[in-house]
Amino acid sequence: MATRRPNFNKAVRALIRDIAAKMPEFSHVRASRILVIAGEARRASRGTVKPLCFRGGRSTDRTGRRKPIIRIKGRRMLYCITLRPLFFRSSTPKGRVETVMHELFHMSRRFDGTLHAGRRHSVLGKDFTRRLRPLVRRYLKQCPKEVLEPFAYSGELKVLQWLERPGPAYVPGTPRVRKVYTEDQLYYGIARMVTHKRPRPSKPKPQRKAGVEKARLH
Repeated sequence: MATRRPNFNKAVRALIRDIAAKMPEFSHVRASRILVIAGEARRASRGTVKPLCFRGGRSTDRTGRRKPIIRIKGRRMLYCITLRPLFFRSSTPKGRVETVMHELFHMSRRFDGTLHAGRRHSVLGKDFTRRLRPLVRRYLKQCPKEVLEPFAYSGELKVLQWLERPGPAYVPGTPRVRKVYTEDQLYYGIARMVTHKRPRPSKPKPQRKAGVEKARLH
């Protein structure tokens, strides 16, 4: 009998909820308003986050352009996190948790479907990692085993993917543009996760004791 593939979306949702509950810095985050999907590579990134609203949580900007609405189970999504191939095929459990926290860290404190203006890589540079890493270490010390365990999985799993991916903002009246995306534009695809264990530090070779006599040559 074939082994049932685990639902990875449930694992990520449980992780985000736990992070929001335990970390004051992420208490504004709501897992129910974040869509998580698996997607194609974008350079060497392991994950990206897409804001689904304009400034102030609006669907329309000053020029009149509109963003497509993504509605899952009747609820509008505010962010879309895309997990890239390297997340599944070249990472560790803790590394995967850091990737998810990395994308959450980009989100606005208002949690209104926009990104935090001061937490862009172009603004912080290397300070982005310096600010995030202590939060990751603090969370991992209190992360429950049952929440972390799915991120150590190796094998096939199912994860949401786009059947039809939303485009960028559009001008109202543009023909053949989908305005609302729902579960009908998503499907559970199969991904293979390969988990790498951190290599154990090699033991130093024992040093020869001083005063050991060399074997005589005959």
